[in-house]
Amino acid sequence: MSDLFNQPVEREPGKHIFSVSQLNREVRELLECHYGTIWLKGEISNFSKPSSGHFYFSLKDSKTSIRCAMFRNQNRYLRFQPKNGQQIVARGRLSLYEARGEFQFIAEHLEPVGEGDLQQKLEQTKQKLQQLGWFDSQHKKALPVFPQRIGVITSPTGAAIQDVLNVLSRRFPGASVMIYPALVQGQAAAEDIASMVRLASERSECDVLLLIRGGGSLEDLWAFNEEVVARAIYECELPIVSGVGHEVDFTIADMVADYRAPTPSAAAELVSPDAEALMRRVESLFERIRQALQQAVLHRKRSIQQYEIRLRNQHPERRLAQQTQASDELSARLQRAMENRIWSAAAVTAQLQQKCYRFSPEHRLMYLRTRLQNSEQGLDRGQSSLLKAHRTQLQLLMRTLDNVSPLATLERGYAVVSTYPEGDILRDAEQVAEGDQVMTRLAKGQLICTVNTRKT
Repeated sequence: MSDLFNQPVEREPGKHIFSVSQLNREVRELLECHYGTIWLKGEISNFSKPSSGHFYFSLKDSKTSIRCAMFRNQNRYLRFQPKNGQQIVARGRLSLYEARGEFQFIAEHLEPVGEGDLQQKLEQTKQKLQQLGWFDSQHKKALPVFPQRIGVITSPTGAAIQDVLNVLSRRFPGASVMIYPALVQGQAAAEDIASMVRLASERSECDVLLLIRGGGSLEDLWAFNEEVVARAIYECELPIVSGVGHEVDFTIADMVADYRAPTPSAAAELVSPDAEALMRRVESLFERIRQALQQAVLHRKRSIQQYEIRLRNQHPERRLAQQTQASDELSARLQRAMENRIWSAAAVTAQLQQKCYRFSPEHRLMYLRTRLQNSEQGLDRGQSSLLKAHRTQLQLLMRTLDNVSPLATLERGYAVVSTYPEGDILRDAEQVAEGDQVMTRLAKGQLICTVNTRKT
């Protein structure tokens, strides 16, 4: 283990308890961040490819094994079909399958054993040339827009040259093609390719160079990864387009070249303008020029018409008629203004007259007389109503008094006896003695009587 795994883990004071998910996640992040991309060599076993398209297998040696996975978006670029028992070199990263806590290797690229050494050499060459600045964009040259002569460095008997010629004849038949024959595979291929690049640069008889080859394995394309080819491309005075292999192939020649095309046909399309598209462009430009000329002529006609209109408008007779019409309009506006002023003054006068009438003594006297008459009538109505109400109340009181008056009782033959002369009402015989005088009040008149006998 590295020093990273031996460092003490900082913990919060007290007990820190991990959940299983948290522990698996932190271990996965630690593995992925620490190791990065690595190469792994081993034998394939337990290979399976479910309907999802992913690869699941194990890599083993004589002592142990490790579970591996290669997802569909990566394995579709493989140039061979992996199988059990096959020795391979895999590029990828270490990880942990959190759902089951299983240590695994996520493969991104597979090669049969034998290509691993070439891949390592390729990476070393890439690093060296990158440090030299051969991949920098500042050294890239622009492609000519309309090349008159196109040079092609390739095998004259391969299928790639036929594809390029077909594309050029279809897209831009006006350009001529010069072929620089070279070996594109084998031990002598790198030097042969480099010599053709230098020859084309020295002659400078082409506007652009195409360096092309069809697809193949890493060994087949190795000539395009040699430093001698890269140096020739870097020192070439002509712009170079590299179209080596298929879309997934990427060589050092592609990196040093001014432009990289995924296939030879794509390289031919990159340097050749589309003649039909150019024709359509010319026709479109011609139509735009025609329309622009029509618009210019129409604009000039309108300008002349406007000048004619302005000239007619500046004629003395026209100006005199306009001034006469303006004078008539001003006279009509003055007449309307005077009528409006008179009408406004009349309205103000009527308002003032109405105000004067409201504040005149005669109007005020008439108003007060009307109020006096209304007040007298209201007073008469009030007195009549008050007398009527009092009369009604008096009658009610008289009836009530008659109902409680002792006179009504006396009318029925009863009498009221009181002491004489004090006038105290007698209610008990014990209040008088024999010989006392009492007064008896009848319905009509009074009697003074002497008490002869008292009975209780």
